[in-house]
Amino acid sequence: MATKKITVPIPEDLLDEIRADAAERGLSAYVAEALRFKRDRDRLLELVDWLQEEHGPVTEDERAAALGELDDLDAEHERRRTAGGHDAGGAA
Repeated sequence: MATKKITVPIPEDLLDEIRADAAERGLSAYVAEALRFKRDRDRLLELVDWLQEEHGPVTEDERAAALGELDDLDAEHERRRTAGGHDAGGAA
């Protein structure tokens, strides 16, 4: 895969945290993965907007159910992180 080097200012405290988290796979891989996640999230938000235009807004019950699932995912992520698993992209 072709790559291109860029310069991006990052707050020092954030960079220190990222370097600690990215130690094994490297800073460049970590940043590239984070940018892919952000791009994918932006695309999902576009899909949500389109679906709401087509089918109406999300109800409070639907929103509560989705937030509950996100809480469960966050708890599982934290469990894996504290257990030493750093494979955020792996299968659940």
